[in-house]
Amino acid sequence: MRNYTIKDSSNIIETLAALNELSDAGLTLFVTDIDNKVIGVITDGDIRRTLIAGGKLTDSVTTAIKKPFSYFRASDKDNVLKYKEYKVKLLHIIPVLDDNGHLVDIVDMKGQQSILPIDAVLMAGGKGERLRPLTEKTPKPLLLVGDKAIIDHNVDRLISYGINHISVTVNYLKEQLEEHFEQPRGGVKVNCYREPKFLGTIGSIKLVDTFYNDTVLVINSDLFTNIDYEDFYLHFKEHDAEMSVATVPYTIKVPYGIFDLEGRNIQGFIEKPTYNYYANAGIYLIKKEALTAIPDDTFFNATDLIEKIVSQGKKVIRFPLNGTWIDIGNPQEYQKAKDLVKHIK
Repeated sequence: MRNYTIKDSSNIIETLAALNELSDAGLTLFVTDIDNKVIGVITDGDIRRTLIAGGKLTDSVTTAIKKPFSYFRASDKDNVLKYKEYKVKLLHIIPVLDDNGHLVDIVDMKGQQSILPIDAVLMAGGKGERLRPLTEKTPKPLLLVGDKAIIDHNVDRLISYGINHISVTVNYLKEQLEEHFEQPRGGVKVNCYREPKFLGTIGSIKLVDTFYNDTVLVINSDLFTNIDYEDFYLHFKEHDAEMSVATVPYTIKVPYGIFDLEGRNIQGFIEKPTYNYYANAGIYLIKKEALTAIPDDTFFNATDLIEKIVSQGKKVIRFPLNGTWIDIGNPQEYQKAKDLVKHIK
């Protein structure tokens, strides 16, 4: 981050030299005072306008800085809404400041889609039996879709939404997944947790020792999707639910006329009806405290958690997923994902 800061004691020509060393992030520097607090932002455009107005190259950088300036506060929980606001303003990079005004991070608005305050857990322990022989020696999450593994599509998408606390629970051929994530991906360390036995579609989340945020995203690692996690999160917060389930529309068309019956008696006739349902997409947002309902070291599915939360009189909502969603569970769906990846970002 030092490359993106300059002291307020610098002059404009020194600032131009520092900007010239940058090759990305919108040619922006953050100006700091003697206490290393960020007091303003400066771009090459700010300097150009200052010089046109009669400024000199030897003038202090403070004559050209932008005040007040846009920033994220590291302790804020409303950074998602700020992000949407800054995106509309077409800002390039935004500083993240601690409560004392010190720079702790930088958000690249071009390379990132949001800044979500959530943890993510990917379930990657399944055997992928319906994809054999492909999964006899390779765990399904590591099968390639395009130029990278299925699970990497999901991890990269999470990182693009500013999620930097990511865990993966592993079981079948676990050593390969652990080796795969030995090195950070996109600057984020992905932590693997071994299942001692198969614990269902959500039971292994209890193996994760630390959650840093109040909201936890759980996703099956073998999905291929472009779900908008920002919309998902904001919808979850808006409705103040204990749990939100991403759902995909599922339509059944009956090709015949059917009877509306009451016992043996015909009450009416419905000509070739269509029924619309919503299917579980295998992606969930859950309040951290709701995870206490999951028993330790016990086979437990996400649907069990839904039923348990509902039985407690708490709110579980659905989020309609619009866009791409493929559950890579058989050779046909796997081929569909490989064909589709060529045409989407």
